[in-house]
Amino acid sequence: MDAVSPIELGFSGLVKRFGATRAIDGVDLEIARGSFVALVGASGSGKSTLLKTVNRLIVPDEGAVLFAGEDVRTLPAPALRRRIGYVFQSVGLFPHMTVAENIAIGPRLARQPIGAARVAELLALVELEAGHARRMPDELSGGQRQRVGVARALAGDPRLLLMDEPFGALDPVTRDALGRKVRELHGRLGLTTLMVTHDMTEALLLAERVLVMASGRIVADETPHSLLAGAGGAEAQALVAVPRDQADAIAELEK
Repeated sequence: MDAVSPIELGFSGLVKRFGATRAIDGVDLEIARGSFVALVGASGSGKSTLLKTVNRLIVPDEGAVLFAGEDVRTLPAPALRRRIGYVFQSVGLFPHMTVAENIAIGPRLARQPIGAARVAELLALVELEAGHARRMPDELSGGQRQRVGVARALAGDPRLLLMDEPFGALDPVTRDALGRKVRELHGRLGLTTLMVTHDMTEALLLAERVLVMASGRIVADETPHSLLAGAGGAEAQALVAVPRDQADAIAELEK
């Protein structure tokens, strides 16, 4: 696989053990450049562990992770992470820094600082006013903090966006709005996005490809349409059944 391959991200024979448990159990997977992929599964299925092998927050015991044709183990971790945007549920903004300083932290550490105009541009991308740059994180709502987290992830102009339960702590209205915004930015900025979520509804609505994990393995790899048509096997259909049953219950209430 070379640098001009249409495959942006690849996992080959990946294994990660924690004691006697195989959190990742022989994953082989390719993700095309420009695609939006959701990784779903029950708690403990291995989905967050798999995601974190990409930016080397977790090092696998066997196999390889290829990013744009390069084995991530051969790249210095700081250089690798500058090419990857990472958004996670707890947001992780530095409380003693302003919003602008939080957004600009990655480029500053990379000795490629960005100015106020770029911060304002990033805030606009996530639909926050430029005045938010001067605020402290504790002055923001949960949704605003997560928008800042997305802006921070985009500050280094990444080609790959990793998202680990990014909307899980948000209220339903904010969660839906921010999910739609991220999906729009994915297309506008030409990103490849891999999103971990436990919410099958979110996966079906945002992704073009849904991967289901169970016991460290990929047990289904389907489009949302095929999942809704019954494909993917028992584990996948158990997850699809939740939003389907909820929709049926709401329909009954409307009668």
